[in-house]
Amino acid sequence: MKQTINIINKKAKFDYYFLRQEQAGIQLVGSEVKAVRAGQVSLVDSYCMFQGDELFVVGMNIPGNNTAYSHEPLRHRKLLLKRKELDKLKKELIKGVTIIPTRLYLNERGFFKVEVSVCKGKKEYDKRNTIKERDVSRQLNLVD
Repeated sequence: MKQTINIINKKAKFDYYFLRQEQAGIQLVGSEVKAVRAGQVSLVDSYCMFQGDELFVVGMNIPGNNTAYSHEPLRHRKLLLKRKELDKLKKELIKGVTIIPTRLYLNERGFFKVEVSVCKGKKEYDKRNTIKERDVSRQLNLVD
């Protein structure tokens, strides 16, 4: 029986418009892998940033287990992408556009992958409109 891991950043869907999505590998240490398999990951308030020519996830919280060989919970984790993909993402970063991790999952080969999205932030009135649309759809589903 294969273990399925699918951790989603639900807050991102509310706060951003998704322009494009990309799949990337992630560099984890042993104790982080153990914590991710247990589902102890928070993608809320995390984002991606370039340091030199490499892309890192900042703010992804993977709590440690307080042993001598534990990891730092909020360290920068490197994303594994090809050079063409990195250049394409770097070119898309303009004012008001950011890259955020939206999903962390285990693929069919057993590797952890991160789905990163190029996003544009929503304004306050856009968020109110999203809430309104969600409420209307709930009301219609209750009537049926």
